[in-house]
Amino acid sequence: MAEQVSKSGKPLGPIGTKMLFENEYVRVWSVELPPNGHQPLHEHQHPYVVVPISEGKALMRWEDGREREIVDVIGNVVYRKASGGPHELFNLEQNGKMHTILVEIKAGGMSA
Repeated sequence: MAEQVSKSGKPLGPIGTKMLFENEYVRVWSVELPPNGHQPLHEHQHPYVVVPISEGKALMRWEDGREREIVDVIGNVVYRKASGGPHELFNLEQNGKMHTILVEIKAGGMSA
């Protein structure tokens, strides 16, 4: 399988730390970052839902320089549209691990 690259030619990594489940409808990832940890450049091809397992702050930084701070609160589930472009994720917590479950929605739903 060929390595995926961004439009600027930078290598793209996986969406999460570990894939937990996949079928034709969804792909479920665990995203775990140590204090001050970093998720490499990656790009979402599908809309997704984020379920925080830990509380804390993180920073999304897109390849084009845009940034967005994220505050994870246990119980607050967030839906995000696909992509927005390649981005990295940084755990801003000095002492706490960041842990979320990310569910990519690959298909429109099951047929009867």
